[in-house]
Amino acid sequence: MNPPPPPPSSLAGLVRAWLVHGLTASGAVLAFLALLAVEKGAWGAALAWLTVALMIDGIDGPLARWSRVDRVTPTISGATLDLVVDYLTFVFVPALFIYRAGLVPAPLALAATILILVSSLYHYARSDLKTEDNYFRGFPALWNLVAFYLFACRAPQAVGFAVVCLCAALTFLPVLFVHPVRVREHRRWLAAITGLWVVSSVLLLAISAQDAGAAGWRIAAVAGSTGSLAALLVFGGLRTIRGPRAGLA
Repeated sequence: MNPPPPPPSSLAGLVRAWLVHGLTASGAVLAFLALLAVEKGAWGAALAWLTVALMIDGIDGPLARWSRVDRVTPTISGATLDLVVDYLTFVFVPALFIYRAGLVPAPLALAATILILVSSLYHYARSDLKTEDNYFRGFPALWNLVAFYLFACRAPQAVGFAVVCLCAALTFLPVLFVHPVRVREHRRWLAAITGLWVVSSVLLLAISAQDAGAAGWRIAAVAGSTGSLAALLVFGGLRTIRGPRAGLA
């Protein structure tokens, strides 16, 4: 027996749902703008576009659930749309950024790019992408963050290649990474730490390393950004060791 059709949606509901779909789809435009910036060598602009895309990705999911887009527009898969955009903004453009910006040794740049692109495909193809309590299984293909930190911290090229290899390997290992928006446990801590990460990372992106007058602010931004990121990694590590808690799925 076929399932009953969903109830008709109001015009306001349809408008809300399509606005959310449009917000998600805007990530493809941001990916293109970031790609143009990479090709011009405008590294700061490229990272800025990718940062905007990351922020949109953080809010479009809650908006989609609030707007019930799966019921209002049942023929459009918001999850598939999100995955396509995520691959562009989290993987493809950051891989090109790492390749073009010289963040890994030139003889190994193509190998690093292949590792990024292929390992991420297997991440997005997983049917068990998240645990029942919304932790990511394996490295969640956040290559935009890898590119950001390698560039902002002026990491040596050898370190950059080692980080790429480590993250690609973590894609397939039984380790968990916290989703700062979807995970319910420690929600208040996660909200505060994520807020600190956003503010400090945007500040780090805005401050030039050559601006001697802002050296103190840059140090504070580096400490806030890397410290909050480390805290988020700790949540995932603890969940990996401890296992799930009842009632949080």
